Amino acid sequence: MADLDGLEGHRMAGKFPCRLPVWWARHGDVGKQPQTRGVSGRRITLRIEKKFNRFERVLARIFRAPRELKRPLDTMNSFVWELCDGHRTFDDICQTMNETFHDEITPVIHRTELAIIQFMRLNLMIVLDTPLNGKWQVGPGITPQGQTLQNIEGESFETNSIEGEIS
Repeated sequence: MADLDGLEGHRMAGKFPCRLPVWWARHGDVGKQPQTRGVSGRRITLRIEKKFNRFERVLARIFRAPRELKRPLDTMNSFVWELCDGHRTFDDICQTMNETFHDEITPVIHRTELAIIQFMRLNLMIVLDTPLNGKWQVGPGITPQGQTLQNIEGESFETNSIEGEIS
């Protein structure tokens, strides 16, 4: 693996980006597939239960608002999501993204950092100083504690773990 220019001394270098507990699943066909265990190359969709106060619940019933938010990710953000399992460093993630997407993701360090920061702003990811080591579950198809997501009928989401994946 060749070193990426600008990674040494970067504020996230050596840190471990990690998904927070959220229901997610794979879907669609395999696109680009890295030579990395635990990454499928498929698109990811996140499901997040909406929390309403009393007034919002009334409005939600009247307007038949959905009880959850489905957030499908694009191809590159799906890769970042799968790579951020709390056991890979930011350096490793950037290297894998560079090897997989080449010029499509240039500048790789900046764009990978922006993706992680966006996930952090949405309270979907955190950056750890040490590996996750089982502090919480990060695998697919797991409904986080305190949420009550309904089973989805008619959707073709894959919620099984794949080889090499941390759950």
